[in-house]
Amino acid sequence: MLYRYCCKLNKKLKSFTHSRKRVIHYTSYDQRKRANAAVLIGAYSVIYLKRSPEEAYRTLISGNNTAYLPFRDAALGDCTYNLTILDCLQGIRKALQYGFFNFEIFDVEEYEHYERVENGDMNWIIPGKILAFSGPHPRSKIENGYPLHAPEAYFPYFQEHHVTAVVRLNRKIYDGRRFTDGGFEHHDLFFVDGTTPSDLITRRFLHVCESTEGAVAVHCKAGLGRTGTLIGCYLMKHYRFTAADAIAWIRICRPGSIIGPQQDFLEDKQHSMWVQGDMHRTKQKQQQRRQRPKLDQEVTCLVSSMDDLSINTILYKSFSLDENNYRECLTQGDKLRDLKGRRSSRSATTSRLNLTKTSQTSITPPKCSKLSQVPVPFSSSSSPKRLVQSSSSSASNLKSPFSLSMFSSKATAIH
Repeated sequence: MLYRYCCKLNKKLKSFTHSRKRVIHYTSYDQRKRANAAVLIGAYSVIYLKRSPEEAYRTLISGNNTAYLPFRDAALGDCTYNLTILDCLQGIRKALQYGFFNFEIFDVEEYEHYERVENGDMNWIIPGKILAFSGPHPRSKIENGYPLHAPEAYFPYFQEHHVTAVVRLNRKIYDGRRFTDGGFEHHDLFFVDGTTPSDLITRRFLHVCESTEGAVAVHCKAGLGRTGTLIGCYLMKHYRFTAADAIAWIRICRPGSIIGPQQDFLEDKQHSMWVQGDMHRTKQKQQQRRQRPKLDQEVTCLVSSMDDLSINTILYKSFSLDENNYRECLTQGDKLRDLKGRRSSRSATTSRLNLTKTSQTSITPPKCSKLSQVPVPFSSSSSPKRLVQSSSSSASNLKSPFSLSMFSSKATAIH
């Protein structure tokens, strides 16, 4: 939505017929649409007018504007954590700073194609490094109207986009050897749906991402809660995102991510991730200084010693923790997948997964696609209750996320 909004606004601003006219950004009195509209115009200010998130937010709350409704998670229970418009703008600014998206080359058709469940349900969170997707199944089929994909269905896309490792966070539904036989590393880091990872799981996930050459594809059952939580840890450690920045950005890329206690978990982990990230970068700089060779012989010795480090990588090959003692029934991941699968089809993405027995099952690529980067739809909480931070006009005190109702919301109109 953000991409299409920015394109439409830019087109009107550059139009000769509108050169002497004002463009009015407005919305209804509906609090959800009002919050979405504020994020859209605020994000445009950050991306194209080069304003800071705080400057853009101050403009939004100036005058007689009342407090905006905060965003919330996609959980079905009470809201326990709120994000504000300012957090959305700060997450977008951070992503822009690190080159996570570029609307000049963003392929909206490809994004909308692959985010659909019948085409893989995949979203890049860090383009070229971390991809979130819904969990594969033993074989491709349509079950209760929901498309399920076998591991092999992802191979062509993963190979084309240099994905070299797959991390599974849910219980074993398919045989992981199917990915390894296809030339991908496969890691199991099981923890229960809707819960938070242990320190051991978090360390192993970060190690996999750091030690893998190429991109890492991460999934749980729906690819939202557990998947988003661990990716959030990576963003905090390696890019110094705040927890709120990380939650906002991940939900912009993949709506519905990070649920319930996982939000507070990221807040609690923020400081330790920053410290670990600083230490990691310091060690990298020290290693780079040591690796500046003076003689060819030193280079040879260094390469030999680095080869020995592959033994340590095996120690981090993950395995399912307590999975055998866990019986999974209908979970939050099932409910989120079902809700996402029942979304109405977009006219731009009509192709479906090829399930014929006469050909190898694969996910159908969009027509005339380019390399994709990121998306952006929005929606806000139905609850006016603010639990994490106040809704005062002070820009330094605020927070912000999205709920699954964002799938169909229309935030604003431009005339």
